[in-house]
Amino acid sequence: MKVVIVDGYVDEPACFGVPPYISPYIRYIAGALCECGIDQEDIYYFTIDQLRTPETPGTSIIKDATLVIVLAGMTVPGKYLRVSPITSEEISYICKVSSGLTVIGGPIRLGFSDQGGMSAKALGFTSEGMIIAKGDIEAFVHDIISDRSLREPENVEHRLRSVDEISRWAMKGSFIIRQHPDHPHLMCELETYRGCGRKIHCSFCTEAFYGPSMYREIADVVGEVAELYRNGARYFRIGRQPDLFSYHAKNRGGDLPVPDPSAILSLYRGIRNVAPDLRVLHMDNANPATIAAFPQECRQILKTIIQYHTSGDVAALGMESADPAVIRANDLKAMSEDVFEVISLMNEVGGARGITGMPELLPGLNFVHGLPGETKETFGMNYEFLKKVLDSNLLLRRINIRQVMAFPGTKVYGHDDLVKKHKKQFLKYKDKVRTDIDLPMLRKVVPPGTVLTDVMWEVHDERSQHDLTFGRQFGSYPLLVGISENLPLGEFSNVLVTDHGYRSITAIPYPLELNRASLSLINALPDVRSILATKIFKGIPYEDQDDLLQRVPESGHLIKYLEF
Repeated sequence: MKVVIVDGYVDEPACFGVPPYISPYIRYIAGALCECGIDQEDIYYFTIDQLRTPETPGTSIIKDATLVIVLAGMTVPGKYLRVSPITSEEISYICKVSSGLTVIGGPIRLGFSDQGGMSAKALGFTSEGMIIAKGDIEAFVHDIISDRSLREPENVEHRLRSVDEISRWAMKGSFIIRQHPDHPHLMCELETYRGCGRKIHCSFCTEAFYGPSMYREIADVVGEVAELYRNGARYFRIGRQPDLFSYHAKNRGGDLPVPDPSAILSLYRGIRNVAPDLRVLHMDNANPATIAAFPQECRQILKTIIQYHTSGDVAALGMESADPAVIRANDLKAMSEDVFEVISLMNEVGGARGITGMPELLPGLNFVHGLPGETKETFGMNYEFLKKVLDSNLLLRRINIRQVMAFPGTKVYGHDDLVKKHKKQFLKYKDKVRTDIDLPMLRKVVPPGTVLTDVMWEVHDERSQHDLTFGRQFGSYPLLVGISENLPLGEFSNVLVTDHGYRSITAIPYPLELNRASLSLINALPDVRSILATKIFKGIPYEDQDDLLQRVPESGHLIKYLEF
């Protein structure tokens, strides 16, 4: 049986997304197939971006496959740097090309929308031989295969998978990462649990659909990392859970479970033991209410993370709003004063600069607009909160402002009018945050002269009249780096920060190879006037730094940035 997996899922962008990435869902699906007796050689994996390229043989393989599995959908809208999620038109095309059964699943089962501010709805079309997995796609795929043949879809239950199943499937399916076009430079996301430990859930959140928290065993997660590492993985993000600080937390009757620092210590220490030469170990989500309620336990957890992770880490805090009326109306997690204390704690413990050039661990903030209780005053409250953080010399890695994407079954579903009501106000406020908060904040996080290590070059800007290459470090929410040079894609460089945009930076190679540098790169060196840059450029080549200093004596402050 020939099986094709099409990966149309792209992780939440927040700021142009994470670098090349593979979700755990893909690995679960591949593992479920193997457990059913499908040989690895008969499982073909394509990203949707590969299928968008005419040279890829994916379409012909899809045509001949007995089973085509499409992972699709997103729960957080935004901008992407290199790969965008699969569209409904692309799903329709795959269904038409496929001569076998096409199973579609993933977040799309909750509904489909390609932008924030619009409720997610059903896919909008059907096709012969197509079925949408209404539970977990990996469980449906597992159950539909019997003795290497397909069962009738109508006879297969749409169910959720168990913790034991994904622990098996994650291990068995780790081989699939070798088929990703960016392997081995690939971020592997790890799931520790799903389901929210709160008794009352936020009005827009889909995590409640999974019920109470179902924690994976620490040994299972560590074993998965070991298997991924054996298959070449070196970049990891512990991101598939609503709150890392609540992993294996103890439920003692309150609205929030009590964090267990020993569980986080065992997890991080275990990962480092089985993946000693990993390049990135980052986290994602953190509930500010947990940290505010249990500051001592969470301080200990933060210290553990910083001991074992790699710098440039970001804890994404779901603040959502600083307006008390919105917080109460939507059962949000924490009041603004609690979030401010959490930001202060994270800066205290994680604000030191690490070897990647980025601070060790900083908070990121998520704001959601279009929620019940929102008024024009809400935007002012959110802005003033951010201004307070900036004026207090506290650092935020990124601020994600979006309009709610409402899914069926959530409290906010069917209230798109709330988004439309303040659309103009939202856009004006978002621009003001970018100008007044994002830009000065970014200058504090990575001041001019900061050296960032291991930036991977990903795209050339074809629209620019000049050479321009964009890249990022690997990480949860890496900075977008632009450099005025046509650099080879897929290669890594260290860079020197020279200028800032709202959500990106301009840089030059570090150290700058002077005898091969363009005038624009020399001109971008810190504290260089155009007259000096032109004089240096006209004198190329130089034998060494002594030659440069002899011929251009006023260039002495630049030596530390150069090589010859």
